[in-house]
Amino acid sequence: QVQLVESGGGLVQAGGSLRLSCAASGSINSNYDMGWYRQAPGKQRELVASSTSGGSTNYADSVKGRFTISRDSANNTVYLQMNSLKPEDTAVYYCNTQPWVLLDWGQGTQVTVSS
Repeated sequence: QVQLVESGGGLVQAGGSLRLSCAASGSINSNYDMGWYRQAPGKQRELVASSTSGGSTNYADSVKGRFTISRDSANNTVYLQMNSLKPEDTAVYYCNTQPWVLLDWGQGTQVTVSS
């Protein structure tokens, strides 16, 4: 079973940037559409960015223009570049397939944005 390991989170001031990485322990089917999800305290997990196998990307309105998803299929890694971070971006960030979650969730990476 493929395991997902997210990294790159941390504490950053509002307006700052972070780059998250999601490495798969095994080969991710290149036909999988991948996404970055986040879960803030007391809220449900939500999809914030997605990347199809065909190269199309889509973003939640709340992050559009600030976040960029990319993937390195050769290295089984998915990235999320986050710019102009806001306190409301504070959450644990996860990656997984989308629109259906097909893989076990990783431990996530905590992103905390201070005002």
